[in-house]
Amino acid sequence: MIFLYLCTVEGVNMTDKKEQYSGCTISTHRCKCFDLLTDEEKRQLETHSVRITYKKGESICKQGSFASHVMYVERGLVKVFLDNGVNLLVLKIIPDCNLLGLTSVNEENNTFQYSAMAYIDTEIVQIDINFFKKLLNQNPAFSKEIINILSSNSIQINGRFFCLTHKQSYGRLADILLCLSDRIFKKTEFELPLSRKELAELSGMSSETVIRMLKKFNEDELIQLDGKRFKVLDYSRLQRISETG
Repeated sequence: MIFLYLCTVEGVNMTDKKEQYSGCTISTHRCKCFDLLTDEEKRQLETHSVRITYKKGESICKQGSFASHVMYVERGLVKVFLDNGVNLLVLKIIPDCNLLGLTSVNEENNTFQYSAMAYIDTEIVQIDINFFKKLLNQNPAFSKEIINILSSNSIQINGRFFCLTHKQSYGRLADILLCLSDRIFKKTEFELPLSRKELAELSGMSSETVIRMLKKFNEDELIQLDGKRFKVLDYSRLQRISETG
């Protein structure tokens, strides 16, 4: 089987205020959307899916283009963003085991509402959108889980935009660094795949500001940054900066 039948959702816990108002792009919430399919539906899913490998920096889908498929991120890291040709706004980061392109399942909308790009080498399983809609129509439990995903996505993005507009710059950057540590790499020391420019896009600041703030965090021994090697040294202080904004 192509699928692991377990996917995460980039959402937030509605009962956790700190989660709701975090600038983080990824949640630890997990769903079992593909587990809810019957054995026959899983077999059909295999015949209506293909796996595509994207290199780092390669476009996965283009905002405004016709959507013929829904995507499952089997391996990798994806940037989801809006782009008008002049300005770019990052909506979220999608890691392994997440669905991409759900907004195009709407019967009144047949185009991608955002663009997506591979942050690192990424494997995507493309699922025929008409077959995906068929699953939604014939399997109520599967449909309910997809609704939960869309709801969680909305909550997460609302919380992120609240932080981008109300938190100070240090709080926003702390949010992103903790998000990478807690929810993507799941450890305090890792190889940072994002450039300073990409970190700036995520936190809604200029590259120069992010570089200056990273240097300040490093001098204050909150983090250790050596080239691409990143380590959280004082998790509690970094979390307090994130919470107070």
